[in-house]
Amino acid sequence: MANRDQPVNGKRSTLSLLKTGNLLLEDAGEFVVWSTQTSSPSSVELVLSNTGNLVLRETGTSRSVTLWQSFDFPTDTLLPQQQLTRFTKLISSRSDSNHSSGFYNMFFDNDNVISLLYNGPEISSIYWPAPWLVSWEAGRSTYNASRIAVLDSFGNFSSSDNLGFTTSDYGSVLQRRLTLDYDGNVRVYSRKNGTEEWYVSWQAISNPCTIHGICGANSTCAYDPAGSGRKCSCLPGYKPTNGSDWSQGCEPIYNSPCNKSDTGSYFLRVPNSDFYGYDSGFFPNYTFHECLKLCLQSCNCLGIQYKFNTSGGHFNCYPKTMLLNGYRSPDFLGDIYLKVPAGFLQFTLPEALFEESNNTLCDSSGTILLDRTYRTSYEDGKLRLLLWFASASGVLEMMCILLVCCFLVRTGGQSDAYAQGYLPVGTGFRKYGYSELKKASRGFSEEIGRGAAGIVYKGELSDLRVVAIKRLREAYQGEDEFLDEISIIGRLNHMNLIKMWGYCAEGKHRLLVYEYVEKGSLAENLVSSALDFNRRFSIALGMARGLAYLHEECLEWILHCDVKPQNILLDSSYKPKVADFGLSKLLNRNDPDNSNFSRIRGTRGYMAPEWVFNLSITSKVDVYSYGIVVLEMLTGKSPTMGVQGVDGTEAKQHWRLVIWVREKRANASSKASWLKQIVHPFIGWKFNSDRLEILVEVALQCVEEDKDARPTMRQVVEMLQRHEND
Repeated sequence: MANRDQPVNGKRSTLSLLKTGNLLLEDAGEFVVWSTQTSSPSSVELVLSNTGNLVLRETGTSRSVTLWQSFDFPTDTLLPQQQLTRFTKLISSRSDSNHSSGFYNMFFDNDNVISLLYNGPEISSIYWPAPWLVSWEAGRSTYNASRIAVLDSFGNFSSSDNLGFTTSDYGSVLQRRLTLDYDGNVRVYSRKNGTEEWYVSWQAISNPCTIHGICGANSTCAYDPAGSGRKCSCLPGYKPTNGSDWSQGCEPIYNSPCNKSDTGSYFLRVPNSDFYGYDSGFFPNYTFHECLKLCLQSCNCLGIQYKFNTSGGHFNCYPKTMLLNGYRSPDFLGDIYLKVPAGFLQFTLPEALFEESNNTLCDSSGTILLDRTYRTSYEDGKLRLLLWFASASGVLEMMCILLVCCFLVRTGGQSDAYAQGYLPVGTGFRKYGYSELKKASRGFSEEIGRGAAGIVYKGELSDLRVVAIKRLREAYQGEDEFLDEISIIGRLNHMNLIKMWGYCAEGKHRLLVYEYVEKGSLAENLVSSALDFNRRFSIALGMARGLAYLHEECLEWILHCDVKPQNILLDSSYKPKVADFGLSKLLNRNDPDNSNFSRIRGTRGYMAPEWVFNLSITSKVDVYSYGIVVLEMLTGKSPTMGVQGVDGTEAKQHWRLVIWVREKRANASSKASWLKQIVHPFIGWKFNSDRLEILVEVALQCVEEDKDARPTMRQVVEMLQRHEND
């Protein structure tokens, strides 16, 4: 795009190719606003090639000399075979209709890595790859200085920094374009010909709220399944700066003079919220009151981020000088406390400021004004008495609810789960039509997984989110089974569990819509060198956290019953997410020994002895399966090691992997020797032997034949956390 920030007026403007070899754009026939600034003594021609490249070249010589080409000056789009180099970058448009330069850049940074940058009016920051990851953790390489990336005609993208991907329609020669959109996300669009609509065949970022600057300052971004995938909301005490442009953020509705006394300011709690960056410092192991006092002593402090450090076992304090890149999600285990003036609660706050703030109902730091209408005339004594009695009853009922709620929060146990919020299925998910999901999955053409319950396909929703669509088998299409799975997943909310975004129940069709994870299943990555020991340790810990949440932190006990590598998915950072709860069974907390299972559940090789010998089924069956998965992840050996059958005689043979590991440990002359004998070479030899020994020991405890000898998943988490940072 030529001259995008000062476009011509559209009348009497001309694009001219001069005999001198210069291509120029004139506005209203008078002003030259853009030119290629080229010249040639020979004749020249302007050619639009089949690749979409506009080329100005000499024609009067024996060899073709290119004077200028559009592929060297991309705007926000790359076409197939057009290279992104160290000398070029993509700059997004300002909006969908305003094509002037926007706030987002895609370029090779000084470390030779393709990055996405938010370059706002006041600040700038890298947001992709994730800024808290070093290059190798993000799967990138800094050692190739050529800085070249290209999308080919078949839908494969490759880059010198080791970034590579294929589109969902890879293999077909289609019209394609890679565009840095105005919302800061990079997408590949495809279509068969010029008469069809473009559809998204790949995108870089699945969660739009992680894009910096998307909602502006003093606001938070939250997932919104009904809209564009995100929803911006001002923080309490702030109002939109420009209601039609959220990138301008929000501004305070009060003056905030500097007051360093304890009585001059209050703090409002905004739960499960994170503001990335712009800390005035990092203060580990601070108490809550120490952190608040630290913020009060600085006029520039707008609030604090107070977050528990699971590895260190203490809280960290982050005073904030700017409230940017706000993100709100029940998965985030941290809170923001806003510093507001003492008279803040005297303001009449817009109702929108407390939108979606149900989590603060029992928090004394939040105040919500009730919307009530009062009659001011024609009220006799009896009516006043009746109104007084109804009001008193309402106040008494509200006090009882608040007392019960706050008692649960203070007494722990279920309080953490309650505070995170468990919404009914109808309010948490979107119901999709079958035709909509069929279109999103391109006719269920790209299979990415399958199991006993059904087949999983990759899809692209109309709001541009990439998803995994699980199509349940007809044998599994019963209404009861389907609603059971919906109700189970609807109760879950944890960073190490897969999220479900919607479902379809139309005629005989039963489908579930999940978040899409980039790296596939653990089974697909078991022999990958990208999973070094540190990542495998983190995967083991993340799996344990997810299962511990299912067993002990939900409103009801939930057993997975089919823990195996195929059901452990890995996101772009190789963080694990436990998936597929189609075989799970809810257990009432008051009856933990409930063994009312109609059939054996699970997968051969990962099943606990209780299934085979018809013993009572408890959460320890998941503990056993977890131990098998960890041993397989470390040794690279199948748990069955070629054995077939599930009857009692052959059941012992399923534990050959366990027996093999125990024999290696018992017969070894030293710790180092037996560890090296069991660890598969693809993990490499650069690991902490003490951490490896702990992980193996924990796994062996989990696969004890006696279920009472196995630890709980919570105990597994505690044992591994103690060595997380060794």
